[in-house]
Amino acid sequence: MSLPALIDLIEVSIYRGAKLALDRLTLRIGLGEHVAILGPNGCGKSTLIKTITRECYPVIRPGSSIRILGRETWNIFELRSLLGIVSNDLMNTFTRELTGREVVLSAFFSSVGIFAHQHVTGEMRGKTARALERLEIAHLADRPTSEMSSGEARRVLLARALVHEPHALLFDEPSTSLDLFAQNELHQAMRKLARAGTAIVLVTHHLADIIPEIERVILMSHGRVAADGRKPEILTAARLGALFSMPVDLAERDGHYHLW
Repeated sequence: MSLPALIDLIEVSIYRGAKLALDRLTLRIGLGEHVAILGPNGCGKSTLIKTITRECYPVIRPGSSIRILGRETWNIFELRSLLGIVSNDLMNTFTRELTGREVVLSAFFSSVGIFAHQHVTGEMRGKTARALERLEIAHLADRPTSEMSSGEARRVLLARALVHEPHALLFDEPSTSLDLFAQNELHQAMRKLARAGTAIVLVTHHLADIIPEIERVILMSHGRVAADGRKPEILTAARLGALFSMPVDLAERDGHYHLW
């Protein structure tokens, strides 16, 4: 018996206000795949992530369907324990007084911080400690996010996404606002997780975010898939120039691609 796909979208259309953000999008990503979804701002990448996490809902029409891990309906809190999310937007929702430990613990309640009515168990604290140790940031447990660098805060958010040991990690523009050193730290953490068997779904407009372990690249344009295939076939100057509507030069070194 074959395993269900991580993501299986058929003819999905989604409006954000009056704008058609996804236009009859069909996309299947297998469980365990490492995939990058690349495209310019406004192409529908973030809407796709919000569709997967059930923050956006499609137009209902015959033949259209969304299945996550083989199921069309989910308890949203159960789904969030299976898909870890890392995004700059999520980090901005946390108050600056929260410590690293509190940010990670909040994953158990799908909340932004810890509140008086929430009961934190010893098991939750143990899982939180292990997630911080896994990313080598246990020293940030008691540090307020206001005293962290942007790179440290992003790694704490990654620990939050890992605390449930999810089937896959969804990265939504993960390097936004990070300097080169912090970007490298994040990329190394992503590589380590990918090699350990955690599926990576990366959504970005930065080519440098695509780590060598990612084998499949999907190009998005105007809410649709413009190209989909193995990385060497998709990441060409001609394809990327057409995607970003400008002439580009492309270089590859040790599995890392750079564009200018």
